[in-house]
Amino acid sequence: MSINDESEIEANLQIGPTDLGMVRMYIFAGDLEIPMDFEPEEAEDIAEELRAAAATARGMKPKKKKR
Repeated sequence: MSINDESEIEANLQIGPTDLGMVRMYIFAGDLEIPMDFEPEEAEDIAEELRAAAATARGMKPKKKKR
């Protein structure tokens, strides 16, 4: 599966600080739970990547779905 492949899987994402000074991204889908902890600097890098991807996506023309 690649970033452009669609999926029927639904997942939830929670993001917040831990009591150890880390930033946790917690992903859960059905029975699957994935906690990912990052140093604050790493979390800021991820936030920059998200902003850059959002800016790029805004400028893209949506493609029609294949049937």
